[in-house]
Amino acid sequence: MDDKKKSSDAIKPGPYDASDKPFDFVEEGGKTALVCESDRTARENLGSILEKMGYYVTKSATPPDALKNMRFHLYDLIMVGNSFDEKGSNDGGVLDYIRRLPMGARRNIFVVLLSATIRTMDNMAAFGKSVNLIINLENIGDAEVIVRRGIADNEAFYETFREALKRAGHL
Repeated sequence: MDDKKKSSDAIKPGPYDASDKPFDFVEEGGKTALVCESDRTARENLGSILEKMGYYVTKSATPPDALKNMRFHLYDLIMVGNSFDEKGSNDGGVLDYIRRLPMGARRNIFVVLLSATIRTMDNMAAFGKSVNLIINLENIGDAEVIVRRGIADNEAFYETFREALKRAGHL
């Protein structure tokens, strides 16, 4: 119970503040991404890659800032550095927050974990970490290709499931 309270404390309810909303306007069909990385250079490089891929990008340097950005917006893609979440684990990390989202919201977010120790596209490790894709830091230069492939694989894997949800009136 304390863990839930800690991660929700970072996004304390309060008066509405328009500056808390990461996007003023996103065109119809526009995709949004959140980059959670404490290293400034990596954060900027990853943000540039995602912008090149057509995403509207928000960049967060700390877990509380990332959680604040997620307060009013469900992102299409969230990229989290493994060390990013470790530093904020006392406050409840970003990955913990994502794990606790209702399944209807979570299944629409593609989560990428950046790791120094787990190999790129290790599906079993990704499943164990409750993320969609893992990119090893050694392969960060190929992030665009890896993310595109991961998203395509994810869409193909869940295609039948999403069609069934549409037929049932849940999408």
